Amino acid sequence: NGVQWLLKNHHDLIGDAELCLNEGGWGESLNGKKISNDVQVSEKYVINYRLEIHNKGGHSSMPVPDNAIYHLSGALVRLSEFGFPLKLNEVTRAYFNAMSKIETGAISADLAQAAAGSQPAMQKVAAANPAWNSTLRTTCVATQIEGGHAKNALPQLAAANVNCRVLPEDSIEYVTNSLRTVFADPQVDISVAGEVVKGPASPLNPQLMQTVSRITNQLWPGVPTVPIMVVGATDGLYLRAAGIPTYGVQGIFYDRNDIRFHGRDERVPIDSFYDGQKFLYEVVKQLSE
Repeated sequence: NGVQWLLKNHHDLIGDAELCLNEGGWGESLNGKKISNDVQVSEKYVINYRLEIHNKGGHSSMPVPDNAIYHLSGALVRLSEFGFPLKLNEVTRAYFNAMSKIETGAISADLAQAAAGSQPAMQKVAAANPAWNSTLRTTCVATQIEGGHAKNALPQLAAANVNCRVLPEDSIEYVTNSLRTVFADPQVDISVAGEVVKGPASPLNPQLMQTVSRITNQLWPGVPTVPIMVVGATDGLYLRAAGIPTYGVQGIFYDRNDIRFHGRDERVPIDSFYDGQKFLYEVVKQLSE
């Protein structure tokens, strides 16, 4: 049983908590040097869409242009060529502003201009890094596909799953209508698959941010504390949706060029694991004083 179960069945045990600490943030290092300690303040939410094209089918010896797989393929190609608008919110603006002071070279100026709202700069930043691209926009990508029922028959069904990671300020209706426009095919039936949980960003709590920054500098002098919007998903989403401001912070550092979340040989540096224990102990201790 997880946080969803706890909120549904024993919300009284949590009550109206002032805030929650979660694991959704982390530290970034590069070539052995710690460059930032990131605090998750918000996150995207997830929508899975089921795309279906139905057809009467027939024998493969008598093909026709009206093919379910062709309709699905065309829709997915159009999706691959589409990008949602680039934009900022309070958290991502603060993030890119902080990153402009960490990065060096031409990208530093691009990050600063992106934080100020420059569309050309946002385009450069999005093109420079897939994570930055996801931070600047809602994204939708095909993740599963199926179709046909026999090698010698025209398909009666072609289907796909499209996984969207949605900015907190973008609505389900907006994303759905955008996809219908992109697919531009009335034969493509689109429906939301599964439950969608949408939560607001947590406020940039001054006491929390100052505490994390102070302890970060005690343990790792000169390392800045950076607010982030996570482009994946954590249990913090359910807590925020329940009205509890939630912050992801752990004090464990990962090399930005060797991120293995949900990947092969997922791992945590041993020294960083123990440093993270010290960090979290101090954070909880000082916040509770």
